[in-house]
Amino acid sequence: MAIMINLDVVMAQRKIGLTELAAKVDITMANLSVLKNNKAKAIRLSTLEAICKALQCQPGDIIEYIED
Repeated sequence: MAIMINLDVVMAQRKIGLTELAAKVDITMANLSVLKNNKAKAIRLSTLEAICKALQCQPGDIIEYIED
């Protein structure tokens, strides 16, 4: 896949766990885990906005395009 979700990296940099982020973003741990493990096929902009707000980052910190 050419789009990579680097949520795990940003979470590690911010020293925040899955449970804490799920509570802040109001998303299930299962759905957050799918994003964190780069298994998601799509992400709502409202979810991305909430994640960026909670982690104090930009969307580009989480989503990265990599050529095949």
